[in-house]
Amino acid sequence: MQEINEAYIACGFGWFHIRLLAISFVGFVAGVLVSNSTAYLLPSAECDLNMSLVQKGLLNAIPYSGMLLSTVIAGFLTDTFGRKTFVTLGFGGMFIFMFISASSQTYEVLITAKFFEGILFATSFSAAVTLTTEYCHNRIRDQVFLCQSSFAAIAQIIIAAMSFAILMNDWKFNLGGFLELNTWNFYLYLMSLWSVSACLLYTIFIPESPKYLITQKKFNEARNILIKMYTMNTGKPENTFPYPNLWKDKLPQQVEEASKENLCKAFKHQIVVGLRNVKPMFRRPLVLYLLMISFSQFLIMGVYNVLRLWYPQLSTIVEHYSTGTNSNLCSMLDAYTADLKTAVTNSSSSDVCVVTPSGAETYINSMIIGCVCLLPYFVSGVIVNRVGKKPLLIAAGVITTAITLSVQWANSKAAIVSLFAIDTAVGQVLLSLNQALTVELFPTTTRTLAISMIMVAGRIGTLTANVAFPVLLDMGCGVPFFTLTGMVMCVTAISLFLPSAKK
Repeated sequence: MQEINEAYIACGFGWFHIRLLAISFVGFVAGVLVSNSTAYLLPSAECDLNMSLVQKGLLNAIPYSGMLLSTVIAGFLTDTFGRKTFVTLGFGGMFIFMFISASSQTYEVLITAKFFEGILFATSFSAAVTLTTEYCHNRIRDQVFLCQSSFAAIAQIIIAAMSFAILMNDWKFNLGGFLELNTWNFYLYLMSLWSVSACLLYTIFIPESPKYLITQKKFNEARNILIKMYTMNTGKPENTFPYPNLWKDKLPQQVEEASKENLCKAFKHQIVVGLRNVKPMFRRPLVLYLLMISFSQFLIMGVYNVLRLWYPQLSTIVEHYSTGTNSNLCSMLDAYTADLKTAVTNSSSSDVCVVTPSGAETYINSMIIGCVCLLPYFVSGVIVNRVGKKPLLIAAGVITTAITLSVQWANSKAAIVSLFAIDTAVGQVLLSLNQALTVELFPTTTRTLAISMIMVAGRIGTLTANVAFPVLLDMGCGVPFFTLTGMVMCVTAISLFLPSAKK
C-alpha cells in the first residue's frame, strides 16, 4: 500500500476530492434524515398516528434495529465486493422506503418503512466513509475524515431549516378517502430527494476505490483511476503522472490468475478470500482494540442520539410548559409526564387528541445546535495531528460528562439550548475520533468490517437508550440524565487504555 500512498501524494488534494466530499455531503444528509426526520415529525404526527411516549421512543430507535440487521454482513460484503456497489444500492433503497414512509397512514406502516431505511442506511454508510478515506493519503486522511464527520452537523442545520419551512405549514390532501396526506407526509416526500440524489451522484461521478481494486488485483483499473485523479487535481496532462508504470510488472501474473478466478467464479471465491482477510481482526492486539472501541461506541452513540433525537420533542415540551419562572428542565418534564398519566387515567372514547406542534423556537434552536456542532471540528481538525486522538478523546469525555450532568438543572430556555448544543457538539467529536482510531488501527482488508462492527455496537446503544429513555423519564427526570452521565464517565475511563498511535 506504500506505492498507492505515494501515488496519492503525487495526485495532491484538489477538485477530485472536493467533488467527492460534496457528493458524500449529500449522502450524509440523506443518512442523517433516516433518524432525524422522525425526531421532527413526532409532535406533528402524534395525533394522526395515536403515538404514546414509548411509541415515540420506539419510532426513534427502529432505524437502528434495521441497521443492526445488516451492518456486519454489509461491512464484510463491502470489503469483499467493493464500496461503490453498496453505496449506490443503499441510497437507492433508502429513497424507495422513505417514499413508502411518506405515504404511510398508520403507525405500523411508518415504523416498518423506517426499519428498512435503517437496513439500507447501514449498507451505504460504512462503505461511503471508507470510500472517502481510501482516496486520501496519510497526511490528509485525518483532516478529511473530520471534515466529512462535520457534515453530520451541517446536515442537522439544513434538516432543521427544511423542517421549519415545511412543518410550520398546515397542508392536507385527500385522495378519495384512500390516501390522506398531512404536512408531515409531504415533509417526508421532500426529504426523500436527498437519498435519490446521492444515489445518482455516486453512480455517475465516483469510481471504485483504487485501494480496494488493488486487493482484488485489478491493477490496471486502479492505475487508470489514479491517473484521472491526478489530471483532475493538478490540471496536468496524463503523460506527466510520475508513476506511469505503477504495478505493470504485476499484470502478467494477474492475467494468469484471472483465468483461474474465472473457473472459481466470483461469489464463492470472493467469500473465501474475504474470510481469510478477516482472521487477523480476531487475534491480539486487534481484537482487544475492537472490543474497547466497540464498547465506547455503544455508550457514546447511546448518549449522543438520545440527546439529538429527543431534543425536538423536549424543546416542544419546554415551549408549552415554560411558566416564565425559574423552573428547571426536570420540573417541566416531570409536569409533562404527570399530565400524560392523568390523561391516560381519565381518557374516554369521545376525547379528541389535540396536536401540540413544535413552534419556531424549536427549529431555530435546532439550527443553533447544528451551528455549534460545527465548531469543535475546526478546532480538532487543526490540533488532532499535534495532540493526538487519545488526548482529545479523553478531554472530550470529561467535557461531555460535566455537561450531561448539568442539563437537568438548566433553568432557562437559553441555558437548555446552550447545554444541549455543547453536549451534542462534543458528542459528535467523540464519535468521529472513535471512528478515526478504527481507520488508523485496522488494515484495508478489514477496515470496513471493523467500522461496521463498532457501528453495530453503537446502534445497539442507540436502540437501547432511545427505548429506555421514556421509561426512565417516567420514573423521574433525574433518572435518565444521571444514567447518561454514568455512560460518558465509562467512555472516558476506556479512553485511558486505548493505544496512542498505530504501532
